[in-house]
Amino acid sequence: MQETKSSFKPFVPDDTRMAEFTLKSVLTGAAFGIIFGAATVYLALKAGLTVSASIPIAVIAITLGRKFLKTTILENNIIQTTGSAGESIAAGVVFTLPGFLFLSDGSGAHFFNYMTILTLAIIGGILGTLMMIPLRKSLIVNEHKTLPYPEGTACADVLKAGEKGGNFAKTAFWGLGFAFVYAVLQKIIHVIAETPTFVTKQTNKFFPSAKVSGEITPEYLGVGYIIGPRIAGVLVAGGVLAWLVLIPLLSSVVAPDLIASQLVKLGYLADIGTAGGKGGWDPVAKTFEDFSSAIYYAYIRQIGAGAVAAGGFITLIKTIPTIISSFKGSLGSIKGGAAAVTSVKRTERDLSMKVVALGSLGLVILIALLPQIPGNTILQKLLIGILVVIFGAFFVTVSSRIVGLIGSSNNPISGMTIATLMGTCLIFIAVGWSGKAYEPMALVVGGLICIAAANAGATSQDLKTGYIVGATPKYQQLALFVGVIVSSIVIGLTVNFLDKPTADMVAKGVTQHAIGSEYYPAPQGTLMATLARGILSFNLDWQFVLVGVFISIVLELCGVKSLSFAVGAYLPLSTTLPIFIGGLIRGAVDRKAGKAANPEEEELGRGNLFATGLVAGGAVAGVVIAILSGFDGPAAALKAVNAEHGLSSALGDGGYYILGTLAFATMAFVLYRVGLSKNKE
Repeated sequence: MQETKSSFKPFVPDDTRMAEFTLKSVLTGAAFGIIFGAATVYLALKAGLTVSASIPIAVIAITLGRKFLKTTILENNIIQTTGSAGESIAAGVVFTLPGFLFLSDGSGAHFFNYMTILTLAIIGGILGTLMMIPLRKSLIVNEHKTLPYPEGTACADVLKAGEKGGNFAKTAFWGLGFAFVYAVLQKIIHVIAETPTFVTKQTNKFFPSAKVSGEITPEYLGVGYIIGPRIAGVLVAGGVLAWLVLIPLLSSVVAPDLIASQLVKLGYLADIGTAGGKGGWDPVAKTFEDFSSAIYYAYIRQIGAGAVAAGGFITLIKTIPTIISSFKGSLGSIKGGAAAVTSVKRTERDLSMKVVALGSLGLVILIALLPQIPGNTILQKLLIGILVVIFGAFFVTVSSRIVGLIGSSNNPISGMTIATLMGTCLIFIAVGWSGKAYEPMALVVGGLICIAAANAGATSQDLKTGYIVGATPKYQQLALFVGVIVSSIVIGLTVNFLDKPTADMVAKGVTQHAIGSEYYPAPQGTLMATLARGILSFNLDWQFVLVGVFISIVLELCGVKSLSFAVGAYLPLSTTLPIFIGGLIRGAVDRKAGKAANPEEEELGRGNLFATGLVAGGAVAGVVIAILSGFDGPAAALKAVNAEHGLSSALGDGGYYILGTLAFATMAFVLYRVGLSKNKE
């Protein structure tokens, strides 16, 4: 290992003194953390997916730095390091904390407030960063040749290319602007339909209640292009199984009143004699206005939850050898830490182990004392804090090692969270804590580990970028703490705004929480609540959950990674279909260009940069519009410019949907052409 360390030369030599941890770099990075954190909340609630923010932030930082801020490469690195914390914290928050809304008898709903979300986001984010401090030398430095950290390496290439000159940012800005204009036409003026839909009637003899729909937004198209045809194809396959296989089958064999009874049991319908609920139940005619939606909420979501749980757990089991080796390596690194600190080169300065030890102790004390944390006694909260630090130390190591091999986008944090949640519930049962009162406490442990693991994965990529460009680790670690705190402030606000139903949502029956509805399904959060609720109350609908479990097992036996398929089965097809189209475009571009699989070149390609702009622009526009819709004045103005009714009257619903599909096809064609064009250095 010593040969590897001595032979590696960073882009900025160790003895170079250059502006790095400056006020302008930290403030700019914090601003990006706010923007991308809010955008990630929106995207993760809708699609259950996230996209790495480091590269787009680095690209934009280079342009702003060159034209306005006059920043150095090390300042640009601090900007992307600070900003990337927003994306990872948002992912961890959204994947777990909405689960508070779905616990037994609403027992956790009062914890789903701004202060609790803010507190848990900050504690989880700080834990993830703290635990990565002693692991940096072991995983980033000593295993530089064996752990590529693909996003971190690609981000370093972007920063180095920006230092040398290039036009990377123009393409990303073009994509962002294109997406923003498209989003205005779609979500404000409504010239473009939001979700073109085709559904067969329940009375259809051959294919009853089959639904094909697509939420034709720029962010979904961009996500599909970034993740590529393979993952996008597996994702949409899950949706095809749910909406074009299981739903038509169940609609043929299950009586409507049985579906309604299941909806009552799950809380989606008040009682079988009351009209409304998911799918629009008519108690007089004993039928549904929308059978496909009724069956989706009654059965498919539980089957999907079982599939996601099994897919995440299988992914975790596959990484057990990696888990063991990485944990051993991190322990060895900590033991040899004292002897290793003989030289304090600028590029080797980490925050001290005292910061890690005292910081971890401080987090346990905060968890025990803060009123925002669920628990009736300090002793109960103290157990939560101890479990969080123990699970955190373990899964932060796991997360860092995994993203080093396969990248942050493939980090199985859902699997780690499921394992944490199940382990916590079993510990609670062992000490006699069962029932709905302990569900919020179990969810807090899972939520904090999810946030910590997500942030640790992103932090690892940032530290890899810094190692390659020659940054000072201590300054990056401080920047990450700043990014965690600042972005958490806005993430909580964004979650609250998006959870508030707009006037249109209320008109369609969504009266209390938009999160968990068809607008923001929050698939992972619902799954976590289902597990905590079922295990602690011994009342899980195992017959449906186990169907999902064995769907994942079948896929793994066929050699298909089940987690993406499972998420696709859980989500509406309207989400996965446009993502698949983006993946198809990526496949067509790669085939036409004859590209070999090279992750670094792909990250820097114009198509990837344009797609990143589509994701950022569409998601940011969605957040802005959602926030405006939450206020009476702007909401009335938005309604006044809505052209949907006029266009639907003139063209008919079918014509309106065709117009929207043509607009989406135009955007897809532009993405294809940009993907085929070459970067001009």
